[in-house]
Amino acid sequence: MKYEDAKVVRITKSRRPQVVVIGGGTGLPVVLNALKDQNAEITAIVTVSDDGGSSGSIRNFINVVPPGDIRNVLVSLSEISQEEKDIFQYRFDSSDAFFSGHAIGNLIIAALNEMHGNIFDAVQSLSRMMRVDGHVFPASNEPLTLNAEFIDGTIQAGEKEITNQDKRIKRVWVTNTNLTAEPEAMPPVLDAIMQADAVVLGPGSLFTSILPNLMIPNLGEAVRQTKAEVIYICNIMTQLGETDHFSDCEHVSVINKHLGGHYINTTLVNGAKIDMSKFNPKDYDAYIEPVKNDFAGLRAQGSRVITDDFIDQRSGLVFHDGQKVAKEIINLAFAAMSRRKE
Repeated sequence: MKYEDAKVVRITKSRRPQVVVIGGGTGLPVVLNALKDQNAEITAIVTVSDDGGSSGSIRNFINVVPPGDIRNVLVSLSEISQEEKDIFQYRFDSSDAFFSGHAIGNLIIAALNEMHGNIFDAVQSLSRMMRVDGHVFPASNEPLTLNAEFIDGTIQAGEKEITNQDKRIKRVWVTNTNLTAEPEAMPPVLDAIMQADAVVLGPGSLFTSILPNLMIPNLGEAVRQTKAEVIYICNIMTQLGETDHFSDCEHVSVINKHLGGHYINTTLVNGAKIDMSKFNPKDYDAYIEPVKNDFAGLRAQGSRVITDDFIDQRSGLVFHDGQKVAKEIINLAFAAMSRRKE
């Protein structure tokens, strides 16, 4: 198995902060796009337990790590033209029975996985073709299945099935979908975390985009052991079936419990009021209400709190303002670099 081209090489004379972002979903590319403008050396570690939509369909048919989140991250860090990005992101119309709903990029990733024999090398090859500024690493080289235990003691497997239960989740863990061996991250993933100045979790679905990565045993251990500033970007809205009525402190508490200690050094929290009149009613199916602030609770979790108007609601949806978030991340990364020199 290769991955020599993916090794994270550190040049001592470089002053670029090393930032690792771990997660999945739609929030991750927003932050990565903004970090590109901050002259950081970026490594994106992307979840591989998605089993819905085009990704889930491809995963079921050809036994590949779900490509959707990887596709979006590659585009966010790519230096190719916008026209080329649009082609890569194009999703076939529903009238096309065979290709219906599939993104061209997902099919390309699946083809490269077959050519290389594994998803890790496939993504590195595609990163070179797309002139990616940074590194994109799947969290695992094998498809993973997300498992959850609910407060009532019942257990469910599968990301989509877990969220459809509409029950309070107690804990989650991951298993190799096709193997009996324990899930593991590849060495370049661990190297990136250990050598980072800042390790960023989120934004993204707490139980289905962030925790699946941290529950890979050696990846979670790297986050516990790293000297980097560990930053959590708290979601702006609560999410139906996952974080119903959660405060920002409850988000951090869940991560810390899964990691077995107080490992979140800094939490970025939106402090601005959300204009609910601009909120698209169709999205109430997924998002319930703004995440409540509990700054005292966050500090009790051992986390510093940085709060600002972090929202961008121009589209009617509620996203993070990537530029503001990226600037805070870079400031924290530089501070961590300075502490290392002391």
